[in-house]
Amino acid sequence: MTQSADSTSTPVDPLAAVNGSRALRERMLRDPHRPRYHFAVPEGIAMPFDPNGAIFWRGRYHLFYILQDERGHCWGHASSADLVHWTHHPTALAPNPGDVDRGIFSGNAFVNLKGEATIMYHGVNAGNCVATSAEPELIHWTKPATNPIVRSPQKGEPEFGKYESWDPHGWVEGGKYFAIFGGRPATLFESDDMVNWRFRHNLLPEALAPAATADAGEDVSCPDFFPLGGRQMLLCISHKRGCRYYLGKYEGNVFTPESHHRMNGFGGTCFAPESLLDEKGRRIMWAWVLDRRPMAMQKESGSSGEMTLPRVLSLGPDGELRVEPVPELNVLRRNPRRVTGLALPAGEERTLKEIAGDSLELDIEIDPGQARQVGLKLRCSPDGAEETTVVVDRDANVVRVEFGRSSLDKAVVHLKYCMIFDGSENPPAEAQELPFTLAAGEPIRLRVFVDRSIVEVFVNGRQCITQRIYPTRADSAGVRLFARGGEAKVRSLWGWDMAPAGGW
Repeated sequence: MTQSADSTSTPVDPLAAVNGSRALRERMLRDPHRPRYHFAVPEGIAMPFDPNGAIFWRGRYHLFYILQDERGHCWGHASSADLVHWTHHPTALAPNPGDVDRGIFSGNAFVNLKGEATIMYHGVNAGNCVATSAEPELIHWTKPATNPIVRSPQKGEPEFGKYESWDPHGWVEGGKYFAIFGGRPATLFESDDMVNWRFRHNLLPEALAPAATADAGEDVSCPDFFPLGGRQMLLCISHKRGCRYYLGKYEGNVFTPESHHRMNGFGGTCFAPESLLDEKGRRIMWAWVLDRRPMAMQKESGSSGEMTLPRVLSLGPDGELRVEPVPELNVLRRNPRRVTGLALPAGEERTLKEIAGDSLELDIEIDPGQARQVGLKLRCSPDGAEETTVVVDRDANVVRVEFGRSSLDKAVVHLKYCMIFDGSENPPAEAQELPFTLAAGEPIRLRVFVDRSIVEVFVNGRQCITQRIYPTRADSAGVRLFARGGEAKVRSLWGWDMAPAGGW
């Protein structure tokens, strides 16, 4: 059946809807934690808010995402010409009457052998499904009567325990269709016609080399599978640990992972990645930035559902991942300020009097000298009661965000694990760290984006760490630099206020 923007509309009182919309907009504008230039749900609580179906189609970037309305889980839709300013479109996919699916969960988008844009998604209570569109703006999508393409195996069926049917990721290769289905284990399927699918094998070997192992019991969900600089990347999550990836070889439809890495540490908020390949050949990804406020606070704000900035993924000469913010974001820069030649004596902090705020970009190059730790503090109150600390720790070979003092609101609790569903203990955390090793003589280059409650830190183009913070004080806007264990020197520092990019 074809989804239309009006197919499930219910009668509303226009004046009441307008007044309600204005009241909600005013509430969101007053929310000090709602980001101004990160992609955010237009309104309401989106939980989950997985980015999905990212595709570059006829000159525009299209991004779909899970939201919830009176029908249940649906896919929202937005598009952009520049990765910065987004146009919101009618809901793309929903569980309408007569559909086999009772909700729309995660999946991806690709171009099928007929040249149509194709969404592969998980249909709640049905299995994995597809929908197609050939429209220039991808507003209407057709669900075939053959959905689901693969049912979720039920207890007692021969397939039960052999594979699971969720979070599909499809693509075209050699005139055939292939798909990864998320699960424990993740599996590979093949089809000649996108209707009849054959189970091939488990995607990941039973026993991986030590360098490629993840934690025991981690699932593979939200899979994204693509070539990158001569290697193959499996970008995914586990529900416990959040965003992660494997790098390896893909030959003869067999993936051989060679290494495993995290994009999210304990206490982090980077979840549910999705990527696309654009006309410039760039691999661009987003992820859902989890909201750590209690649900009552989210509802009071009127909205919750934010994504990371779009990031360009590539491989360096060493065959390892490089990650940078897309340069299109530079259009948001306002009021440039520059600092050079600033000494950072050991054990002291330098407040940047010229640069402060809750919506900033910082581009900093530091000669670490003999310092063992170098970093900065963000969203600092004058008395230090609230502050978020970013540390490049040369002794521990990590980059760390310390958020134990980010907020005076004790209702905000950062949990060690992203999400768990088995009743396991999930204690609070006060810091997140990811591996990062600075080479001898190498300067530290930090690209720091502060957007009210979101902080993203890109380190030397080799690592990115994402965190949510919720300062309570209006004067928690300061920026301070520091060095520990030796003196360091700021070679160059640029700071910009960032213009808002959202509709409001």
